[in-house]
Amino acid sequence: MRGTAKPKILVVLHQEHSSAGRVGHGLIENGFDLDIRRPPLGDQLPDTLDGHAGAVVFGGPMSANDHDEFVRRETEWLSVPLAENRPFLGICLGAQMLVNHLGGKVEGHGDGLVEIGWYPIKATEEGRKLLHWPEMVYQFHREGFSLPSDAVLLASSDTYPNQAFRYGDNAWGIQFHAELTRVMMQRWVVRGAERFVLPGAQPGRDHLGGRLIWDMHLKRWLDEFLKKIFGEASRRIVK
Repeated sequence: MRGTAKPKILVVLHQEHSSAGRVGHGLIENGFDLDIRRPPLGDQLPDTLDGHAGAVVFGGPMSANDHDEFVRRETEWLSVPLAENRPFLGICLGAQMLVNHLGGKVEGHGDGLVEIGWYPIKATEEGRKLLHWPEMVYQFHREGFSLPSDAVLLASSDTYPNQAFRYGDNAWGIQFHAELTRVMMQRWVVRGAERFVLPGAQPGRDHLGGRLIWDMHLKRWLDEFLKKIFGEASRRIVK
């Protein structure tokens, strides 16, 4: 008797050694297989998500406003999950690409401030209806995004007011990073050290120290959030 195929989630990464981290772990634990593509390295994105239960587009060092061909193609490709009503999650760069696709704007802070380290967020009324949110989240970005027309704001912060949103019933965007394992965070702190002098950034020791205090709450939120987005899809067998 042949086993039943697991539904697949399309995972879009932007560097050779990037990882889906805890998002990937959570999806696998919930019964999915991961189909990993890296467009900057030449991987193509599918014309349809008929063979996938959903998609996640992760962050990266590039800007959603860059003129690279893969950035343009990937941003345009977001019409696929939107048109086919497949669960979609954009994280940092992925959320910013979604905003650009929907006609919004991605840009830096007017005073040049960044969020690199741990920063407080506050859930909106709509966000609180959805689930319980952490008070502090891990950030690593120099640009933020406007709220697309018809999108619902779920969480906000003082420096970059749009931190999480839902568009329609299936598309979600978050500015912060809940996917980092400890090893991933250590790598980011080492490789991104030159950014810690930017206005508003925190020193590397505070990244790892804050993890000891706030990460357990962020991980718990991520587990619940993934179930909200992909829970129904996990019960749908995709051949």
